[in-house]
Amino acid sequence: MTNTTSTSASARSAKARDAVRIGFALFFVAAGLNHFITPEWYLANQMPPWVPFPLAMLYLTGIAEIAGGIGLLIRPVRQWAMWGLLLLLLGIFPANVHMFLEAIVQNGWSSTTVGLLLRLPLQAVFMYAVWWSARRRAD
Repeated sequence: MTNTTSTSASARSAKARDAVRIGFALFFVAAGLNHFITPEWYLANQMPPWVPFPLAMLYLTGIAEIAGGIGLLIRPVRQWAMWGLLLLLLGIFPANVHMFLEAIVQNGWSSTTVGLLLRLPLQAVFMYAVWWSARRRAD
């Protein structure tokens, strides 16, 4: 009975990981596409002024998000996609800090500013979820 219980718990865990991974794949593909649909918004609101070649960097991160999202769905490249997305999330963290600080300067404390502040620790949650859902496992 215990073996059946642990097997069903393992199956539920695998399904949860698959659902989270698919959700993140869709999220990253959509976010990456958005870099090409509304580049002016990203350049005006998210890109720190110290980033060199801002339009090229915007397109590069968009391509990385799309490739990473698709890669999460393809088992042979999943690990590469996971590590790439983890590095990307770490790399764009300064842009999220920049957005928050600019919002404080421009708007003071508002619901937008609070949302941007809450987004900062959410980056770590995203990183953990990408790792958890895409890591190699013994199934």
